[in-house]
Formats: sequence, C-alpha cells, structure tokens
Amino acid sequence: MSKLDGSPRKTDEIGVLTLTRLPDWVPPGTDKTMPSAARVYDYMLGGGHNFAVDREAATKAEQIMPHARGVARLNRAFLRRAVRFMIDRGVRQFLDIGSGVPTVGNVHEIAQDADPECRVVYVDHDPVAVAHSQLILAGNDRAAVLKADARDFSRILGDPLLRRQLNLDEPVGMLFLCMLHWLPDESDPCGLMRHYIDAMASESYLAITHITEDYLPYQVREAVRIGTGGNLVTSRPYDDVLTMFGDLELLEPGLVGCGTWRPAGPGDIAEDPTLNQVLYAGMARKP
Repeated sequence: MSKLDGSPRKTDEIGVLTLTRLPDWVPPGTDKTMPSAARVYDYMLGGGHNFAVDREAATKAEQIMPHARGVARLNRAFLRRAVRFMIDRGVRQFLDIGSGVPTVGNVHEIAQDADPECRVVYVDHDPVAVAHSQLILAGNDRAAVLKADARDFSRILGDPLLRRQLNLDEPVGMLFLCMLHWLPDESDPCGLMRHYIDAMASESYLAITHITEDYLPYQVREAVRIGTGGNLVTSRPYDDVLTMFGDLELLEPGLVGCGTWRPAGPGDIAEDPTLNQVLYAGMARKP
C-alpha cells in the first residue's frame, strides 16, 4: 500500500485527494498524464490504484453513460460466476489474460478459497497492473503474474514461470474478460484465439466478455472513447464475438448480455435491462 501519512498532498480538479509525490506502488517510467484502461477500470470498481487523469476520464465517460460503473461491476460479477462454474466442473488452474489492476475478488482469491491447491497465472501489459499484482501475490506460491502483450501467445504459453504454475496438458480455465475488444481487426483476434484454444487440454473452459454497440451504439462509443483517452477499442456485433470461441462447445445460455449469463443473485444483473447488454459474455468447453 502507498504511504500517505506525512506526504505532501493537493486536491485534483474533480475533488479527489492526490499525492504530489508518486505513491510507492507506481513503477518507474509510468505515464501518469494519459488515462489507462486498466486504471480507469480499477477506479470504477472502487480501487485505489489510479491517477487523477484516470478518474477524470471515468467521470466524463459516466456523463455519457451514467451507469458505466455498473457495467464494470457486472463484468466483475461474471468473473466470479465463471471461476466458480469452472471449479465446480473440476478445473484447478486458471490463466487470466488481460487481468488488469487487482481489486477485491481476484481469480486466485475466488479459486483458492474454493480449493487452496488451485493455481493461477495473470497476464497484463500495464505496468501498474503488473506491479500491484506482484505485491499482492508475494508469498503465494500458487499464483504469478506475467508482463506481456496478449498477442504474444508463444511467449506467454512458453514462459517458464507459466510452465511452473500450470500444466497445459490438464484442464485449464482461460479468461479473456474485457480484453479482446482492445485488439483491432488487423490483429486478427479470432486467429489469436485459435492459438490459445489449440493449447487447451480436453475439458478446459474459455470465458469471454466483449463490448458491443448492438444495443446502445452512441452511448457505448462515446463513453469508451472518453474513458480510454481516445485509445482504440473495437466493439463488435454478436456474430463476431461468437466466432472467437472457435469450434468449442458453447454452454447454455450461450453468448448473452453479461448480466444475464447464469445470474446467481440481484448483484449479478442490472435493473436496467439495456445495461446487461453493453457486454456480451459466454463460456465454452473444449471436448
């Protein structure tokens, strides 16, 4: 955690207290002048590992889509349900690609609470996400984090750290949550997913969430543009997201709005039905 006591402080333009000296969790060389998707998401989930520029971007995005924070929480709730679902089917190792800044309810917390023997590897390219993951995983010999671009599948799947944690000859739960829409069509996300799917053993599971403009085109487009500082996000229609599962067996209820995928309670689904459709969510099994 950052050391707040005795540090010089100032109030930013949206009334949030910030430090004039960078806190201890900020890796050297981190650009704090541009919003980061991982840090904006962290802020929307109530996390503390973000900068004033991230909070400002999130606030502006919520002016366009007032319940954007709720969409982030729906995605997080799906993560919990997906991991628990996989555990109930015998999965004991997980690979979370594009894991983001850790907040309450991480994959390793959910999985190891169910079975302390579960193993988890996180992958992200954001330096704050990786640095904070390393902090919270210190002393946990069954969880690790890699700093890598999701497109570098050969490096990720062959990394010695991953190989020490995961046995890819056994079932794995693979998660690509709010990650694939960061890849433009030129990066061939479907082709990329084929490489990851090929690496999965039989009885493995794949969970995906992906932003769409199918239901709220203007609000989603503008909220994403503002909330990511203009970073390219490729929202995709139903058929394009469905294709990312390749030939895997899509499980019931299929590819649906994030909040409507096997909700377990009122916190899993939004009262406004349109918000449940901002993200598509689905899970598939490899026979």
